[in-house]
Amino acid sequence: MRGLPISLAALVDQLSTLPGVGAKSALRMALNLISRPPEECQELANALATLHQQVGFCPQCGSFSERGYCAICNDLHRNHALLCVVEQPVDVLMVEKGGFAGGYHVLHGRLSPIDGIGPEQLTITALEQRIANGTIEELVLATSATIDGEATAYYLANAFADCGIAISRIARGVPEGGELEYIDEFTLSRALEQRIPWK
Repeated sequence: MRGLPISLAALVDQLSTLPGVGAKSALRMALNLISRPPEECQELANALATLHQQVGFCPQCGSFSERGYCAICNDLHRNHALLCVVEQPVDVLMVEKGGFAGGYHVLHGRLSPIDGIGPEQLTITALEQRIANGTIEELVLATSATIDGEATAYYLANAFADCGIAISRIARGVPEGGELEYIDEFTLSRALEQRIPWK
């Protein structure tokens, strides 16, 4: 960028590589950082420098973890017989907001033949091993509502249909506070198919 010192331009370039951050947003962030006290910027730099050394993935569920098993897998008060299968570690954070009290299994992706992602590229073998241990009673398939997400859920439901465990799929439908005129046809169709008795 013309007129910017080399160090500041390099920071803008790095920030603009983040998802959803364009050149203008990156410039605003960089200018904000340069206006902050040096110790605040150093804290940010330290957090970035240690990120890959401190944060990894849980060897059991595949979610974010700092050391060994994650806090969810170590929580004895959760129902670990109930296993929610999600695509990415960030999905665990979203499902947790909904008050889910079971365990998780992160696939680290979803089936996508176009992108060359088959069952071998996901953590399905690890899921098979967890089910074979005999402690899982129900799988809750919480993959996304995309074509690939639906295909992944369908594949898993078929793969584990004869394992003697219950398999469920998260419901799709009208969001809380949503108005019908703004809901797409597919979502509305799903909501009607998955309607529940009035209580």
